Formats: sequence, C-alpha cells, structure tokens
Amino acid sequence: MLKLHIQNETSKLKAVLLGTAESSGPIPSFDEAYDPKSREHILAGTYPKEEDMLLEMDAFLQVLEKYEVKVYRPKVLKDVNQIFARDITFVIQDKLIESNILPDRLKEIDAIDYLLDQISKEKIIVPPKEVHIEGGDVMPWGDYIFVGTYTGNDYAEFITARTNAAAVEFLRQLFPAKIVKSFELRKSNTNAKENALHLDCCFQPIGKNKAILHKNGFLVEEEYNWLVNYFGKENIFEITKEEMYCMNSNVFSISEQVVVSERNFTRLNSWLRAQGFIVEEIPYAEIAKQEGLLRCSTMPLIRE
Repeated sequence: MLKLHIQNETSKLKAVLLGTAESSGPIPSFDEAYDPKSREHILAGTYPKEEDMLLEMDAFLQVLEKYEVKVYRPKVLKDVNQIFARDITFVIQDKLIESNILPDRLKEIDAIDYLLDQISKEKIIVPPKEVHIEGGDVMPWGDYIFVGTYTGNDYAEFITARTNAAAVEFLRQLFPAKIVKSFELRKSNTNAKENALHLDCCFQPIGKNKAILHKNGFLVEEEYNWLVNYFGKENIFEITKEEMYCMNSNVFSISEQVVVSERNFTRLNSWLRAQGFIVEEIPYAEIAKQEGLLRCSTMPLIRE
C-alpha cells in the first residue's frame, strides 16, 4: 500500500502523479474551453499540438526521474485532456481528497483507479457535492493550509471559480489541527491577464521561507499583505501581470533546493539561482497556453 505523506510544497519528493498529454483530443471549441487563455489560443489558431505537449511532458518526466522520484501516470483515455493531474485529486498529510471537478472531467479520476487501489480506503476522502474544490487552490505549508477561493454572490457565473466557501469550511473540519487560511482570487471568464484560475496561478511557496507572488491575483489587499508579512518582503519574488499570464508562479519544487521551471522564465530563473536554488529549466510554453503549468501537471503523493 502507498503511505501518503504531504506536509508542505517543497520537502524532498518521493512519489508523484504526473499527467499525460497522450490522446489529448481535438482542439476544443470556444464554448468547450474552461478558461480565457485556452479560448484566446483557440481563436488565434495557436492552441497547442499534442506532439509538442508530449515532448514537454517527457522533458518534465526526465527531470523527475533524474532525482529518483517514483512517477505514476494516468491510464490514457482516448481524446481526453489529462495533463492537469492537480485538478482531480490532492494530498494533505496522509489523506487523498478527490476534487469535485467540472462534470466533464470526472472520467479523469477513473483513469487513476489503479493508483487509488493502492491507498487505504479510509484515507480517500470524497467531499460532499456542495464542496467545490480543486488541487490548484490548495497548498499545505506546515501549520497552514493556504486555500484560494471565490465567495462572491456571482460565483456560479464564473467558469474560472473552482473552490468555494464550503470547501474552506470542509478543510477546517477535516484538518482541525491546521490553520486554514483562505485568499479571495480575482476571476474573469474573458481576460486571462485579470484571472487567477487557481491560487498557484498567483502564489507559490518555494524553498524553506520564500515565495513567488502576484499582487493583482488577490482581490483583497490585506490578504496579499498577510503573505508579504508572513514570508518577508526580502524573500518574495513579485511577478508582473505578463509573467503571471505566462504562469511564472506555477513552477514545481522537487526539494527545498531544486525547482523545475519553464526555460523562458529568464527573470525568475535568474532570481532563483541568485537565491541558491538549482533550477531545472524545461520547455513548457505550449502547455502554458491552457492556463496551467508545472505544478498543475503534478499531484505529489509522498514527500519526505
């Protein structure tokens, strides 16, 4: 049996689920797309090709294997986009929580049933229907669980709003020893530069005490300021609107020293190296066109 163990975002990674771009299906129609960035590329005729995404994910796999991480992959479903493993489930401590995902994507959970079979049934949590939650909005960080949410009255109007107030309460009850700290995110169905699809699109902790942040992703300035105070201004890399759009905060930590990043993130990667990180640069710009990047593609199962 798999003994799940996730306490934070950066401890040495032992086992992970990595999505797959194989048989990711035809280009969706404008109405089928889940986010404004995908819609933008559909209209422009620049939506990513499967063969390019396969090469990018293979580069990611090679880096994970270089660091001796055990990598699981979903079973390949015909014509289904299964790249973003973080959306369908996530792990906190020794529990795997299934996301109440958009109904079209439920079959993605079926594609990892062989993996779920290796986890004790009592450790798999299925939230009640009113709890909307996706892994991109949830970040365990020591005593805290950081959660991106949207609680406006117009929640139902946003296809980009994925985690609701009920989810925040659900996590508080499930992990009573943790401090669940929620952050209201800026949402837009139409403008990718004004949309934080998930918390990891505008914030991510790295190393032991550092973070990548984008102020405009947060609706409430005090909540953004709380993060600045918590990490300390000198430990924060503030990304621009353009960098957020390109998913600069969606890198992935293999350990407290090693960060996998997109090779075009020149400003960020230089800063990371100046801070003493080992930066593994890979091409991932095609996958980024779907408003997801490295963290979105992974679902860590075991960290030290």
